[in-house]
Amino acid sequence: MNKLNEILGQIGISKVKLAKYLGVSRQMVYNYLEMDNINSWPLEKKMKLFNLLQIKSANDIENIQITNEFIKHANSLINENESSIVEKGSINFSGLKQSSQIILNDIIFLLKEMLADDDNGETEIICKYLYYFLQAIEDVPEIKYMLAYVAKTTSFINPDEFVFEKDNNDNQFIFESILYQAMVLYKSGGASKSKLIESHKKFVKDIQNKHEEKLSRTQELNSAKVQALRELGYTELNESNATEVLEKMAEIQSRKI
Repeated sequence: MNKLNEILGQIGISKVKLAKYLGVSRQMVYNYLEMDNINSWPLEKKMKLFNLLQIKSANDIENIQITNEFIKHANSLINENESSIVEKGSINFSGLKQSSQIILNDIIFLLKEMLADDDNGETEIICKYLYYFLQAIEDVPEIKYMLAYVAKTTSFINPDEFVFEKDNNDNQFIFESILYQAMVLYKSGGASKSKLIESHKKFVKDIQNKHEEKLSRTQELNSAKVQALRELGYTELNESNATEVLEKMAEIQSRKI
């Protein structure tokens, strides 16, 4: 099985993609790959794998040569399988290019598999945090750098790839370098909790201050909305009066400048 895992890695076929190709869950793929022999796989799944790898028996795996034609054939089968979205649910995929549909579908597929295996509720919390993570990405550019850092350290992308660098400002390079140093310190055990207590207190205080600022801003906007509705003679904000009310709110706020 080590040879099979090596081949799948070399041609860029993840466990998620293999699961979708075979028509099984991600966990089932892990179960298959833990078996001592491919001949123990269900016949249908084994034959699909043989077709993917262009072999006739399990013994042929040891003799597989990774060529451009081999990679092209394997990815062609995988992509053909991906061209039909597995599960859309209530999400409308229209308007997205095919590559974007595949990525979104892969994410949904993986999250569903993870949640299905969630015995203690931890995965649900992780997914909730991931949702918050994505919500914040437009306001916190460093989030993209975090994603790139993780993708690099787990060998999914080249460590010299800097797609988020803008105008040669080196922000992504600087952030990754600092994060790497922090992770080295963390893993070495040199950052004791007693030394970090004050730093964490500052971290908490900073977050509390931001929360208070956000709350104050929300209250300010609510006050402006109430005043705008009163001045315009409306009782509520709705689709028909939204533009007028928002303009009035902007005018009210400008009076305070």
